Amino acid sequence: MLILWRLLIFVGVTYSAPAPIISPDVDVDENLQLWNAESNIVPQPIRGNLGSTIVGPHNKAVELQNPDLLAPPTTDNGQVQNMKWPFALSHNRLAKGGWARQQNVDVMPVATALAGVNMRLEPGAIREMHWHNTAEWAYMLKGDVRVSTVTPEGHVFVGDVSEGDLWYFPAGNPHSIQAKNTTRDGAEFLLIFDSGSFSEDATFLLTDWLAHVPKEVLAKNFGIKDLHAFDHIPEKELYIFPASPPPEDVEIDMVIPNNTPNPYTFRLSKVKPRKTPGGSVKVVDSRTFTVSEKISAVEVSVEVGGMRELHWHPTQPEWNYFISGEARVTIFASSANAHTFNYRGGDIGYVPPSFGHYVENTGNTTLKFLEVFGSGLFEDISLTQWLALTPPALVKAHLGFSSKTIAKLSKMKQEVV
Repeated sequence: MLILWRLLIFVGVTYSAPAPIISPDVDVDENLQLWNAESNIVPQPIRGNLGSTIVGPHNKAVELQNPDLLAPPTTDNGQVQNMKWPFALSHNRLAKGGWARQQNVDVMPVATALAGVNMRLEPGAIREMHWHNTAEWAYMLKGDVRVSTVTPEGHVFVGDVSEGDLWYFPAGNPHSIQAKNTTRDGAEFLLIFDSGSFSEDATFLLTDWLAHVPKEVLAKNFGIKDLHAFDHIPEKELYIFPASPPPEDVEIDMVIPNNTPNPYTFRLSKVKPRKTPGGSVKVVDSRTFTVSEKISAVEVSVEVGGMRELHWHPTQPEWNYFISGEARVTIFASSANAHTFNYRGGDIGYVPPSFGHYVENTGNTTLKFLEVFGSGLFEDISLTQWLALTPPALVKAHLGFSSKTIAKLSKMKQEVV
């Protein structure tokens, strides 16, 4: 602890609660996270006897949120692309009734396979009827919505989605989203698309299309002779707009009873999590959510002091959304390249296929986040399980582990430890 005090005095910092994440019994030149976003310090790029103070201007708020970029562990090396994007830095599109902000390759170039949108609807507000050329997978963050869709076969589905639940629409299938009035604040949700170049501003909107079709053509198409029937079509897209909330009983909204072979919503909130030594996981892919053929996910909870074990995904990139808590992630990119990133609620992370990584809870509350993949099936490789199931002599030859150490390795995936 004395070393820590001397370091803080040297850089001109007043040390007070909340304290940096440094145990009193641990020397500061070990590769721990040196502080967190709530620390009452002036962050400096110093780790042990490495680095020096910043004598020019610096952005304290950003540096407090990114300790392992400013003072990275000595195990970091080489070059790794940026794997973090906070929704707080996304340009927000405001509308009467809500807002939407997005992340795609324009702001996070490495995330070529998946993109995300964070959307908010006030009670009754509608994300207008639309479709797009990518699949849409959604996770409800707060509140309740009613969704509807029609398939190419003419099958229909209307359903409600609550906090922690999902919906999915295949590419090209038209759909709508409307916030219910079950909560005063309406709804907020996360949308994931299976293309990194997806743009929320480039969807196919009902009003936008019909505003660019002559009334005579509309009359012929709908079999309605009175052209005045189309006088109230908006001149431009509605996108997000206020409306009366849908009826509480979903069946009232059904033109015909739902007749899709499988539902387009999934009650993930009701799935019993699989308990692990350090937390819990919920896996949802096409084996449980049948219609979700292009996107799968894992909802992960990591208890204080725990971590998502060292692992990788063989063929799919991992798109992360951090719901709550604080996390530290080191990403190994091969060829001696590895960087460590810090995340908190509202941040997006990305890990390319086969890049080794872990997710450590560095906060004092439970860490909760999503792992999302551009595949209907979830797959991962556990480092511990790989070593435990490999001939012991090979492991000894590579790592110098003793027989006693090898015997302690779990032959089953632990996932969260």
